Amino acid sequence: MVAAVTPGPSNIMLTAAGTHGGVLRGLPCLLGVTTGMGLMMFLVPLGLGSLLLAHPVALRMLNWGGAAVLLWLAWRIAASSSRIDATPDSKPVGYLGAAVFQWVNPKSWLVSASAAGTFLVAGAGSPVLQAASLGGLFFLAALPSCYLWLAFGAGLQRVLRTPARLRTFNVVMAALLVLSIALIIR
Repeated sequence: MVAAVTPGPSNIMLTAAGTHGGVLRGLPCLLGVTTGMGLMMFLVPLGLGSLLLAHPVALRMLNWGGAAVLLWLAWRIAASSSRIDATPDSKPVGYLGAAVFQWVNPKSWLVSASAAGTFLVAGAGSPVLQAASLGGLFFLAALPSCYLWLAFGAGLQRVLRTPARLRTFNVVMAALLVLSIALIIR
């Protein structure tokens, strides 16, 4: 729960989705974040993390790909409309985009690797069952935690009624995403 509720690229994306689309239109983004991360929590302990660490070129490609996706997402947020209204054009990040985003999100990798090392125990049963439990537990804990960010963004709609305030908000959210690239490229 702590990992899901603390600030990070996915929660910035959820806040922006809530601000521009409201809670209902942001639900696909919320479900994408939580299922994408739950799947990662399942696969990393089963060896995906070790496979990437064993192939530095693949890991570097993932790092640069993640940085590119974060830059693209930051650009989309910064350049988004300076009006908050429920128009079909202002669609927040959807289910698939949010789920795939977890695989290039540095916080997701850190949380998955840390959780696997902390909570999985050799000899405590089937590794697949342990990994599935970890992924399912994260999904259940992340839903209410990440929902807070989506609802926070939706609540900001009242504050961001003027184009200047919304523009400032969009630029700040984009800048926070760009700053998170420092976690990837070192």
